[in-house]
Amino acid sequence: MPGPGIIYRLAAWVGLALMRIQKWRFQVEGLDHVPTGGGAVIAANHTSFWDFFAVARAPYLRLGRPSRILTKESLFRIPLVGALITRTGCIPVDRGNGRDALVHAVTSLHAGELVLVLPEQTISQSFELLPFKSGAVRMAGSAGVPLVPAVSWGSHRFFTTGHRPRWSWRLPVTIRFGEPILVSPDDDVEVMTKELRDRMQAMLSEIVAEYPDGTPAGAWWVPHRLGGGAPEHGAVERDFRRTTARWRRRQK
Repeated sequence: MPGPGIIYRLAAWVGLALMRIQKWRFQVEGLDHVPTGGGAVIAANHTSFWDFFAVARAPYLRLGRPSRILTKESLFRIPLVGALITRTGCIPVDRGNGRDALVHAVTSLHAGELVLVLPEQTISQSFELLPFKSGAVRMAGSAGVPLVPAVSWGSHRFFTTGHRPRWSWRLPVTIRFGEPILVSPDDDVEVMTKELRDRMQAMLSEIVAEYPDGTPAGAWWVPHRLGGGAPEHGAVERDFRRTTARWRRRQK
C-alpha cells in the first residue's frame, strides 16, 4: 500500500496546521468503514474549497492513508499550483469527459490507494446535493474495490464559492463515513449511483440536523429549505444543469 510522499506530507501539514490554529472541533464518525489496506473509493459531498481536506484528514491522521483526489483539469494548468497538485498525487479530470480520469483512478485503486471523488463535480452553492456523475461507481466496479459514501458539514463556513475565507475559531466540522457499497461489474451504473446519492442524502440530513451550531434562521451557510440564507436549491440545480451541458458541448 503506497504511503504519502514528501510533497503530500508538506501540503497536508499546511492544511492541517491551518485547521489546528483555528482549533476546529472535528467530529468524525464511521471511520471503521474506510479499509485500512487495499484500494477503495471515497465519494463525498462538495460544499467548500476545504471539504476535501476535511474528509481526507481522518484517513491520513488515523490510518496513515493518503487520498488521491480527483481535481478539475484546469487547475493543473496554473503555474506552481499545477506542479504542487501533481506532486501530491491529484488526478486531473475533465468535467466534460472523464474517461482519462477513470483509467488513472482505476490504476491507482489496483495499486491499493484511496481515491477521493466529489460526484457533484462542483461546489453546491445551495449546500445541498447536486446531481451525481457516475464516475465513483464506475471506478469501484472496474477495480473491484469498496465504495465508501462520506459527507461533511461545516467547512463551507470557512471558505466556499462566493465568500472570502473567514477566520473560523472553534468551528464545528462533522465528517461521517458510511457503510461501503459493493459494486459488481454487472450492476447497473445509474441504479448504483442513485443508491450512493440516496445514502449520502440520508447521511447529510442527519449530520446537519445534529450539527452543534444548529441551523440558525437566515444564516448564509444554512440551506434555504431549512430557513437559511443560502440560494434556493432548485435555482442552483437548474444553473448546474446548464453548466454541465456547456461542459459536454465543449467535448463535441
